[in-house]
Amino acid sequence: MASISFELTTPERIVLKEEADGLTVPTRAGEITVLPGHIPLVSELAPGMITVHKGGQESYLAVSGGFLEVQPGSRVIILADSAERAEELDLKKVEEARERAQKLLEEKRQAADVSSAAAVASLERELARLRVIRKHRSRGIPDIGQAGKE
Repeated sequence: MASISFELTTPERIVLKEEADGLTVPTRAGEITVLPGHIPLVSELAPGMITVHKGGQESYLAVSGGFLEVQPGSRVIILADSAERAEELDLKKVEEARERAQKLLEEKRQAADVSSAAAVASLERELARLRVIRKHRSRGIPDIGQAGKE
């Protein structure tokens, strides 16, 4: 079976580099699924969840934005502003960060401040991270904050 050569990189590190059967990626134009043989394209990422399909299994990553490039020969490169694997996320910390982002957004909206765009971006990032954790945990795999507490 054909596969995709996939690499997800941030300014800090290579988050994931592996062969995959397919990827579902959030773009500014909507969510797309990339399969082997996909036409070449470049797209801007939206904050959200990347799903990596491999061997009948799925793994999840949270991204806050960046760019996707699908190259000929089923090679996919994602350059993300930030990205985290589901197993790296701590549910409690992400929920606290989401609450802080929500509160900041409400304050900025009340003040009619132009920096509300930054608050919206922060909230979108935390919601994406929260979605990844919930999806990951629904598969019965504990997150880092829960590992070893059982």
